[in-house]
Amino acid sequence: MLATQTRLLQHIWYPLIPVGHLADGPKPFRLLGRDLVVWLDGEGRPGVLEDRCCHRTARLSKGFYANGVLACGYHGWEYDVSGTVVRVPQRPVDKQGRTSMRIGAFRAEIRYGHVWTCLAEPLYDIPDFEEEREGFRCIPEFYEVWDCAGLRVMENSFDNAHFSFVHRASFGDAGHPEPAKLDVTEYDDGFLFRSEVPVVNPPAQKELLRMDSDRTVRHMHARWWLPFARKLRITYPNGLIHSIVTIATPIDDQSSQICQWVYRNDSEADAPAAKVVAFDRQVTEEDKGILESTEWDVPLDQTGIEMNMPSDRPGVTMRRQLQAAIAAFEAGRGRTAAE
Repeated sequence: MLATQTRLLQHIWYPLIPVGHLADGPKPFRLLGRDLVVWLDGEGRPGVLEDRCCHRTARLSKGFYANGVLACGYHGWEYDVSGTVVRVPQRPVDKQGRTSMRIGAFRAEIRYGHVWTCLAEPLYDIPDFEEEREGFRCIPEFYEVWDCAGLRVMENSFDNAHFSFVHRASFGDAGHPEPAKLDVTEYDDGFLFRSEVPVVNPPAQKELLRMDSDRTVRHMHARWWLPFARKLRITYPNGLIHSIVTIATPIDDQSSQICQWVYRNDSEADAPAAKVVAFDRQVTEEDKGILESTEWDVPLDQTGIEMNMPSDRPGVTMRRQLQAAIAAFEAGRGRTAAE
């Protein structure tokens, strides 16, 4: 599956940039091969526009904030969040003001500390995380580019067979490579995954989990939202909950922007955020090293291109659901929708 050639993906919400990164000016972002500029207006509202001024095509991401709007860095033409040119500074004072000129603008919302966008009519809502309602603390973790397909990241998130090998230096049990049993319940927009996985409890985790045992069990309750979002809610025997949200926003066919944060039902005094991030960073780097070695054109049609084993059920389900969703989209509204 090539992300830039899959029209369905234009109808999905994706997180682009943490809000805090926009305080000092607009930032560029490439989504599905399309160059965008992301910014905040004077009232804190997010804007996602085509990254080209309609005057002489300079990138608006090289512009600046002025009068609560976005000014092009070339000639100072000013834009609002709708993409309309609201001021041309070279015009006479008595002819200043909003114009009929505009560039492409896209839906923009602020959720979970990020600016999100959808390039076309959304097929699904932005995922809702119950940890927000439950009052868990939220710890931002990673915002970085990985050179791999988003679907590879998602499949890896539900793969019980890789722990003993990829994570043998962190929590994997190299002496017991048998993958834990799992259960999958399918929905229209993804699935729910359940599993109980015995793992090693290294010294760094003992401190964070407040558990002295050398081994423990991860009670995993994970949700996948088509195509590239997941939340892995891990409950430990002592009641601690560690919920990891990972979203792979597709930059192009070969790379993904990884946005990750975690919810926990403990406090900073129980487990300092910096140490939580440090352990998850170790685990994430182990995944990244392997995933960036995989091929980025993931085949959805399982006809012997890639072999499977029983523990691959979540990944096989993802591919089947994506293939069906793409086919339904192309057969229905996809061929008639204005894009």
